[in-house]
Amino acid sequence: MVAKKESASKSKDAIEVLIQQHKEVQKMFKDFEKLKEGDEAEKAALVKECCANLKIHAQIEEEIFYPAAREALRDGDDLLDEAEVEHASVEDLITQLEGMTPGDDLYDAKFTVLGEYTNHHIKEEQDEMFPKVKKAKLDLGAIGKQLEQRTMQLKGKMGLLGE
Repeated sequence: MVAKKESASKSKDAIEVLIQQHKEVQKMFKDFEKLKEGDEAEKAALVKECCANLKIHAQIEEEIFYPAAREALRDGDDLLDEAEVEHASVEDLITQLEGMTPGDDLYDAKFTVLGEYTNHHIKEEQDEMFPKVKKAKLDLGAIGKQLEQRTMQLKGKMGLLGE
């Protein structure tokens, strides 16, 4: 019983942290599909939460994970460059959505496209970037701890910790 408790409190490595966050936002996009004809307040709350999580995720990747990966990967610059461009596209859609409400023209379409962009980005990271990073000489445990700490810090700043 004690061993289980210890392993449950063990920090995740960087890739586990990022994959967990990927799964969380992917679930939000699926939940949105079920709400398309539903309650506008519920839809707005889901979009707001998803966009906040995407902003935090992109920020921790750009501040912590990508620089470490760039340093460790000799042939990963193209993947990392593409990832940063994809983040910019996602951030642009998030900015547009933040200025809209569920009744607005193109609201649902923009969130759906945001989901498609995000899923494409996730697939590239998980299928191409993460396997290369796993082979590189990186302390993924230490980076994972940094990612988790920064996530909590940013969630606190955004007022998301009470949820």
